[in-house]
Amino acid sequence: MNAFKIHILGCGSALPTLRHNASSQVVEMGNKFFMIDCGEGTQTQLRYTHIHFAKLQAIFISHLHGDHCFGLLGLLSTFGMLGRTAPMHVYAPQEFETIFREQLAFFCATLGFEIVFHGLDTTQSKMIYEDRGLTVTTIPLQHRVPTCGFLFREKPKLPHINRAMIDFYHVPVSQINNIKAGQDWVSPAGDVIPHEQLTTPADPTRAYAYCSDTRYIPTLHTLLQGVDVLYHESTYTEDCAAHAKKYWHSTAKEAAMVARDARVGRLLLGHYSSRYEDERVLLNEAKTVFEQSMLSDEGLVVTL
Repeated sequence: MNAFKIHILGCGSALPTLRHNASSQVVEMGNKFFMIDCGEGTQTQLRYTHIHFAKLQAIFISHLHGDHCFGLLGLLSTFGMLGRTAPMHVYAPQEFETIFREQLAFFCATLGFEIVFHGLDTTQSKMIYEDRGLTVTTIPLQHRVPTCGFLFREKPKLPHINRAMIDFYHVPVSQINNIKAGQDWVSPAGDVIPHEQLTTPADPTRAYAYCSDTRYIPTLHTLLQGVDVLYHESTYTEDCAAHAKKYWHSTAKEAAMVARDARVGRLLLGHYSSRYEDERVLLNEAKTVFEQSMLSDEGLVVTL
C-alpha cells in the first residue's frame, strides 16, 4: 500500500506566536507531494521536516488571507534559486490571479521554470486535479473572503491476485492484469474460473479533507462522509463563540460536530487562536462531541 501521510508544517492562526507557525501542510501520497497553504515560515518548516523542495508538484491555496499565502512568493523564488525546471502548478481562488502574476513579474521574472495558475471557483465542489491514483476536489467553505477546502481521495484500486489459486489453475502470467481488471479465466479445457475466485479484495481507498478557515456549516458533513482524516479549523473554544461568529471561524466543538456528522475516522484540530497557551482546552472540548479528536502540531506526521 502506498504511503498516504499528512505533514503539519504550521497550524497557528493569523497572529504569530513562538509556539506555532502560520498554516501549511504537505500531503504525501506515494512519491507525490502536494502543499496546502503557504504561510510565512513555510520554507523553514520544510527544512525541519526534511521534505525536499524539488518533490513538491503542486500548491493549493485555500484563501487569500496572509497567514495562508504570504510564504508563497518566497517559496517560488527559492525554487528558482535551487534550479527547478519542472512546472509548478498553483491552485488558488481565481481572484488571486491578477495580483499573483504582477508579483511574479516584479519579483520573480527569471525563475527558470513555468508556473501554471489554476483559478478556483470557491462556491462549488469540483474536481480540480486528477492523476492515475488520486483526485483533489474543492470543498466550498464560508469565511470573510472566498475560501475552499480540499479533499484528497485515492482512486479505487485493483484487487490482489490470489497466488495460490493462480498456481492451482495454471493461469498464465500474461492474463494476470486482465483478471485484476475483472475478466474471468477460461482454462484450456473450457472451464470458466470467475475472477473473484482468483483474486482477493483490493485495499480500501483513503481520503483526507482539509477545511480551514470557515465558520460552522451545518451541511458541510455531506461533502466529507467517511473520510479517514479531517482537518477542521478550531480557532476558539465555545466561551469565545461570539468571536468565532464575528470573524467567521469555528470553535473546537463545532469542528467536532462536523467530524461526528461526517463519520470520519479522525479529526485534526488546528488554526489555534494565539490566546491559548495550552491547546488542550480545545482538544478537551472537541472530545466531548467526537472522541477521535487530536491536536495538530508542527512536525506531526499523520499516516492514513
